[in-house]
Amino acid sequence: MSSPRGDYPLLAEVTGPKALRALPENTLPGLAREIRAFLVDKVAASGGHLGPNLGMVELTLALHRVFDSPQDTLLFDIGHQGYVHKLVTGRADGFDRLRRAGGLSGYLSRPESEHDVIENSHASTVLAYADGLAKARELTGESDRAVVAVIGDGALTGGMAWEALNNIGGAERPVVVVLNDNGRSYAPTVGGLADHLRLLRERVHGGWRPEPGDLSEDRSATETDHNVFTSIGFAYLGPVDGHDRAALEQALSVAHGLGTPVVVHAVTRKGKGYEPAEREPNDRMHTCGVIDPATGATAKKVTAPSWTRVFGEELCALGRRRGDVVALTAAMPGPTGLALFRDSFPGRFFDVGIAEQHAVTCAAGLATGGLHPVVALYATFLTRALDQVLMDVALHRLPVTFVLDRAGITGPDGPSHHGMWDLTLLGAVPGMRVAAPRDADQLAELLGEALAHRTGPTALRFPKGQVGPDVPAVERTGPVDVLYRRGRRDVLLVVSGPLAPEAVEAAVRLAALGIGVTVADPRWVLPVPGELIRLADGHRLVVTVEDNIRHGGLGSAVAQALTDTGCSVPVRILGLPGRFLPHAARGELLARSGLDARGLAQAVLAARAGRPLDDCDGSR
Repeated sequence: MSSPRGDYPLLAEVTGPKALRALPENTLPGLAREIRAFLVDKVAASGGHLGPNLGMVELTLALHRVFDSPQDTLLFDIGHQGYVHKLVTGRADGFDRLRRAGGLSGYLSRPESEHDVIENSHASTVLAYADGLAKARELTGESDRAVVAVIGDGALTGGMAWEALNNIGGAERPVVVVLNDNGRSYAPTVGGLADHLRLLRERVHGGWRPEPGDLSEDRSATETDHNVFTSIGFAYLGPVDGHDRAALEQALSVAHGLGTPVVVHAVTRKGKGYEPAEREPNDRMHTCGVIDPATGATAKKVTAPSWTRVFGEELCALGRRRGDVVALTAAMPGPTGLALFRDSFPGRFFDVGIAEQHAVTCAAGLATGGLHPVVALYATFLTRALDQVLMDVALHRLPVTFVLDRAGITGPDGPSHHGMWDLTLLGAVPGMRVAAPRDADQLAELLGEALAHRTGPTALRFPKGQVGPDVPAVERTGPVDVLYRRGRRDVLLVVSGPLAPEAVEAAVRLAALGIGVTVADPRWVLPVPGELIRLADGHRLVVTVEDNIRHGGLGSAVAQALTDTGCSVPVRILGLPGRFLPHAARGELLARSGLDARGLAQAVLAARAGRPLDDCDGSR
């Protein structure tokens, strides 16, 4: 890969970790400045995770100067703070296509580099990886290869992190845990742990410096104070100024030499060095779209509201009418739309940290106490709490409403963030009702219906992005809206929520070919409404359309319901492929999966002709 061009001469010399270590020490402050300028320049043009990476510059340089990746293993929780790591490992030129199809991932990516060991972008997992890897190194005789896990204080609020700390601290294996403490995930870190870390930062004035004996194998020689980490078997070094590279290198060198579990507590500033990020009050520009690099202002003016905004405003309206409505999120009040509810009803809003399992069971407790909780999460993160949805909510038939943002294809965030599995998973939960609104009016209507349901859990799912124009119904039968009807009853297109405009357009194309088409939106997609089955029974072919994997979602449920009622009408299921999809624009990935109007029309023609689904690109 060629070197970066332009105003980054020092960065151009960093073709890998070895080249970084060869740079004279007096050039490193200039390199840090170049990296920050480069990040602002490139992320401003593409969008991405800016704030977290601006805070990781000196820490990443220190890690790669003390440890020898990939001989030593550097693990990051989570991968969105790995942009500087990508630069140090020789991928600067790839930033011109950051988060675009065929370009660099916005997270760590094993196919990109041997230095990217794990691709985790769901928080709180890295310490478990580190524990397992350290055990493997011990068993395979590779104990000379260091295992280093970088975890943010936000990710440390997740239960998995503490399960791993319990295991690592109770053993003698040399795992170096680097705590990147910036006081935030998206929003400020919450809870007793946040208070404890703040006390650690305040108790040791002036930060950590090595003392005689710090290289001793006696853990007590490194303990500046008793704290939660030393209590469970870790040595503790810190707090260290996370923007003092020399101090970081000293602490990491000491940690490397201890040969025992150790926490290096680095205190960093999210958004460091870029004034628009440092002064941004909500999340320090955790993520941004395309911006003006000089001001941080959004470059593209958006006129249509987002699905997230519509949900947040409607929940506030319902909250004003109903005092029993409460809201929970897992460290994401802004991205899930709950910031509006938090500001309007602070006593009825709960941010539990990056702890989806706790959020769900806490909601179950709130429902048991007579309230109606709304748990707002990204669809991909609900998978982390499926047991709690099943056993703590559904088993007790509790009225908890799950609002799943970023359902379906999210686009540039890639495989870990596509919300492709929630319909399949929730379809297995007894008593669960799932709605998929097609437009803003339906989101408001369905949210109201969900909160009126008092005998079990409900869920609403909607995609990332702006809401399109309303798609009016020509008639309603029970909960089912008929959106289009022309000619004979040749084909029934059953569409899930936001793909309704594409289904209607496909129907218009088919009608132009003389094919009679009905388009139906069940609104409540699971369980399948009886009215939809009766409507399907009058057609020659049923084609279902959903932005979920094809297995176990809406299509499977419709096919099963038709079979159960003895209806022999054939069913063709269209949806996302059952594999991990790459990062690319949402529309591009939907088209590649045959879920645009053209692809839907072609699939209907193929089904009528008895041809199998076209799978020339492996997308289905």
